[in-house]
Amino acid sequence: MVASEPALSVVVPMYNEESVLPLLVARLRGVLDALGEPYEVVAVDDGSTDRTSVALLAARRQWPQLRVLRLRRNSGHQPALLAGLMRARGQHVASIDADLQDPPETIVEMLRLAREKNLDIVYGVRADRRADSAFKRWTASVYYRLMRRIAGNDVPAHAGDFRLLSRAAVEALRELPERRPVLRLVVPWLGFPSGEVSYEREGRAAGRTKYPLSRMIALAADSVTSFSAAPLRVATWLGLAGVAICGVLVVLAVVAYFLGATVSGWPSLYVAILFLGAVQLLCLGLLGEYVARIYTAVQARPAYYVAEDTDAAASMVDSLK
Repeated sequence: MVASEPALSVVVPMYNEESVLPLLVARLRGVLDALGEPYEVVAVDDGSTDRTSVALLAARRQWPQLRVLRLRRNSGHQPALLAGLMRARGQHVASIDADLQDPPETIVEMLRLAREKNLDIVYGVRADRRADSAFKRWTASVYYRLMRRIAGNDVPAHAGDFRLLSRAAVEALRELPERRPVLRLVVPWLGFPSGEVSYEREGRAAGRTKYPLSRMIALAADSVTSFSAAPLRVATWLGLAGVAICGVLVVLAVVAYFLGATVSGWPSLYVAILFLGAVQLLCLGLLGEYVARIYTAVQARPAYYVAEDTDAAASMVDSLK
């Protein structure tokens, strides 16, 4: 294997991770050096506003396998992860967050399983969620049940973006026309042979979470609207239900008219107007989500722009640019 083709690439998207970076470098380097194989670490700085970029460049002086990919602006977790995957050169490519909640040691298990069983995808799956709050456990359960219903049972439960991909799987991702794919749905959809490695998720090593409730809700919305037209069918069924209810109310209004009780029926009219207005607004909102996606696709803007890649010899062309 030539030096330009490391056995393993590890992609680490990060945004304002200055505080956790020394811990990440020490732990991840120890794990990867012990492999005894050529590797690279692609750290994707997603437009950090703290000293993350400076700290990465300083760490690179002592760690030649560390490659820094700096984006021009904050593009989001999924685009940053995609940028790293598209530029990684390893025969296997692992992705892991910078907060050390997913243990780097598990990457070795993933690589071993992929080689032993000739798998193209190995997911890191959480063994349990006892450390999470009851609300987070419930929302996670709802999310994964919904995703499995939309995208199929190939979507592993309790598996995020901690995974290992073969070069073939990465090249398949490269061929997809989507510019902002939700990788935790698209990767299972590829249909490559896959396996799972369970692990205990740890607490964040340092710093604050970059994935609050608002971003989780946005991820769920993106997951649904980017992978299924089911919400549009929901809008259709709501419209049909509204028509049926209105038909019943019309009958009641006619009966009330002949009984001379039309004035007393105003609550029914009031409720009907509110219901129909809510259904119309909901349907317009759902249509707007899909129209916005069509508009974004027609614009064909890149999901990210790479400002700097410390590997000047990188010959892989980024298909999204």
